[in-house]
Amino acid sequence: MKILLVDGTVFGTKTGELLRQVQQYIKEYNHELELEILYFSDLKHQILDGSPLNEDMRMMIDKFENADGYIIATPIYQASIPGVLKNAFDMLNPKAMRYKPVSMMANGGTYQHHLVVENQLRPILDYFRCLVTPNYVYTHSSHFDANNRISDDEIKDRLRELARVFVQYCKLSQSIPKEPVDKH
Repeated sequence: MKILLVDGTVFGTKTGELLRQVQQYIKEYNHELELEILYFSDLKHQILDGSPLNEDMRMMIDKFENADGYIIATPIYQASIPGVLKNAFDMLNPKAMRYKPVSMMANGGTYQHHLVVENQLRPILDYFRCLVTPNYVYTHSSHFDANNRISDDEIKDRLRELARVFVQYCKLSQSIPKEPVDKH
């Protein structure tokens, strides 16, 4: 199975650090999963405005469509997910992520921003009919050291648990046909 770990921002390094840590834990639970981190900061983004998509955006869409599961990591800015992440979702076919496992991670400057994961990111993933794991990890700036490395052991434990549950959802998803009966 191909798992796409998405660093859904063009700024900062904390979401990438979260993805690298959970990538390590996923490998411990299932070393056969093919894991790839997609750093949005490496892409030339464009606004979805009807113009032809550039090479980076076509490649990003292809990676989403060909993945069998996802770990989405996002910072929370101004009580919202970054526009670049929402724009990426807007480029995808509504069936691209259907019945595929997804786990969510986020980091923000206040503890209250964890609600953005439930109120903004989960509804988008529900629209795509993803198999969203029931647990997500939200981190705060205080969970990282001066070099933006995860310094909180409880966060590491939560990331390990997220990886464990995600791997089980990967197994579950293999038995679910991706084409719906209802043709919607």
